[in-house]
Amino acid sequence: MERGSSESFTRMGTLGIEEECFVVDADGRPTSGTDELVYEHDPPEVLEGRLDHELFKFVIETQTPLIERPEDAREALLEIRRALVEHAEDNGYRIAAAGLHPLAKWRELEHAEKPRYKSQLDRIQYPQHRNTTAGVHVHVGVDDADKAVWIANELRWYVPIMLALSANSPYWCGFDTGLESARAKIFEALPNTGMPTHFEDYEAFDTFERRMLETDSIRDRGELWYDVRPHTEHGTVEIRTPDGQADPNVVLAFVEYAHALVEALAEEYEDGTPGQRHRRELLDENKWRAIRYGHDATFIDRDLEGTIGLGEVVDRECERLGIDGIKAVYEAPSGAESQRQLRQTRGEDALCDSLFLETE
Repeated sequence: MERGSSESFTRMGTLGIEEECFVVDADGRPTSGTDELVYEHDPPEVLEGRLDHELFKFVIETQTPLIERPEDAREALLEIRRALVEHAEDNGYRIAAAGLHPLAKWRELEHAEKPRYKSQLDRIQYPQHRNTTAGVHVHVGVDDADKAVWIANELRWYVPIMLALSANSPYWCGFDTGLESARAKIFEALPNTGMPTHFEDYEAFDTFERRMLETDSIRDRGELWYDVRPHTEHGTVEIRTPDGQADPNVVLAFVEYAHALVEALAEEYEDGTPGQRHRRELLDENKWRAIRYGHDATFIDRDLEGTIGLGEVVDRECERLGIDGIKAVYEAPSGAESQRQLRQTRGEDALCDSLFLETE
């Protein structure tokens, strides 16, 4: 059984970025499935060991190398993106990104043949068979296991904020869901997803992880697919909530925000600040508001007294943490809004064109 360890938590503030993207044809339409990019042709050197299928062959995942300093995140992300786009084009494909491909119909797509995914399909059935989702995962290094669990607990209030800002999946199998992030709701149909509960300390989380493995509830540690989690192999806190994005600046805004949040929460932990211990049900309500309303969402505030609009949260966070990326994301039209406007005014060709992965 694949297990992590408290010994993994050794460094503070390092970064890693994982992106899930779509393999599409020249017109940006989903491909039914291909093994060419992952298994049949050697990828560029920078992608070696950093490229794999997700559940569907047309969903592909990349990981950056370990990023030592936040200021190096942009070039690390763009280097991986450029290599992926070049690799795809060399083999007759293109790469697109969003939370869901608006025209992808899961019944027409091929599943990856990796034994891990075959096992998941057999065990989970329908919810996994239709899981064409694609997200962004940000890892931030933490130098102590108990601190990582405390930070993950506190981040639960913030992940709906990131989801609302990232909302980029209004369409599902070609129709408008009325949601801003249908990806988040579709993914929640899987077991061990969504908003995690509060854990007292690393020992409590480790006991939970071990019990899930020993009872065959999961096959490996990676099947704990919560919106935020201590990553007991990499020694990080992993935020898994944003929708996929074509624009690297949006991804980098989330990286900047995640890094600043983790650093600030680490200071609170070291100062002995009491944790919030929010009920998961209230956090689920905030996540639902993000899914449904995106940039127009209001949230139950962190002190649980009243509500606060996303714009006010963004202003507060930028001032508090000395960042500005998420403000630019908020002030621009959301991905969901842009997708709807393009489809309604210029049609599906323009919509598909807008999702091609950007590399500058």
